[in-house]
Amino acid sequence: MSARFEATGGARRDHLLLAGFALVVLTMPLWMRPFGAAYPDLLQRFAIYGIFAIGFNILFGLTGYLSFGHAAFLGVGSYAAVWAFKLVTVNVLPAIAFAIVVSGLFALAIGYMSLRRSGIYFSILTLAFAQMCYNLAYSVLTPITNGETSLQMARTDPRILDTWLFGPSPLIPSTHLFGMEMKGYPGFYFCAVLLIVAFYVAMRISRSPLGTMLRAIKSNQNRLNYTGVNSRPYALAAFVISGVYAGLAGALLACTDPLAGAERMQWTASGEVVLMAILGGVGTLLGPFVGAVIIKYLENIFSAFNEQTLHSVFGFLPDGVENVVVAVAGLFVGEGWHLTLGMMFMLLVIFLPGGVMEGARRLGGLWRTGVAAPRAGVRRLAPSDSPSVGGGE
Repeated sequence: MSARFEATGGARRDHLLLAGFALVVLTMPLWMRPFGAAYPDLLQRFAIYGIFAIGFNILFGLTGYLSFGHAAFLGVGSYAAVWAFKLVTVNVLPAIAFAIVVSGLFALAIGYMSLRRSGIYFSILTLAFAQMCYNLAYSVLTPITNGETSLQMARTDPRILDTWLFGPSPLIPSTHLFGMEMKGYPGFYFCAVLLIVAFYVAMRISRSPLGTMLRAIKSNQNRLNYTGVNSRPYALAAFVISGVYAGLAGALLACTDPLAGAERMQWTASGEVVLMAILGGVGTLLGPFVGAVIIKYLENIFSAFNEQTLHSVFGFLPDGVENVVVAVAGLFVGEGWHLTLGMMFMLLVIFLPGGVMEGARRLGGLWRTGVAAPRAGVRRLAPSDSPSVGGGE
């Protein structure tokens, strides 16, 4: 009976968590406005990279396998979606479905080879595969990827389904969902709905027997193998699911901005999603999304600073001091904003290794302690402590 009540309570908590997450995501245009981050392009990136980070956490957070090559699946998803726009239709649903299938098969092939090793060797293998994919896309497979100029739609693309239904178009059409263009807030809400679905799927995986097996792999894979359990298929399943999430994120990048470039497959993009997961909290449900929002927000803020902006900020200083301060601060903003991110990440790993979610738990614990302390000081009166009527001993 108690187990049934516990299961019911856990399901209720999951439903409340999903509802709260959906409310926060769908109202982002409102509560992000005071932070200057309510414009659609940035909100779309919050949602898209949130999907990317949540999927990466399924592999890294649950199994402990650290991949440095997940940007390869992001790029493959983008290329697959753009090719679907060029050949079939600019409706986003076929492009997303095609990108999911292609990235899933690609992840299956890479995961099958990479998971023959574990630990740092697995990480190096994934990094090597990602760099191979980047070099192939940049310089070798140019008829497919268009090389350094990126793959884009053109007016002369066949678009077989669109041409059959609506006739040839003299212009390059915009990507749409049954007539709703993937620009502005409609594009954000489409990405937000998929983010909520992706979060729900990740939550169900985490609560499922598969999630339990993945956590067992993370805890001690050798001991699990000694019991007779073949853990490799479970790890491969997590790798493929994580790759599908990355492919979905790449497809959404192409849906909101229909081009695909090799730079999305660089090792820096793979490192960025690792930072997102660690910054938010590895192994948590909300942490990767929180980390993605923080990093993309900081990128938007610090990368926009230039020398003129810094001079206007530090204009109150004497000229000599102002020039020195601007020269030093310029190293950490603009194109060098990754230095700021690196310093923040270093401080976080030293003082808060569990990420933002660990900080939230600590604050919650301090708040509960502060609330409970005054109550602990109030002692109930025992019957012997109550004053006797008449005042005698």
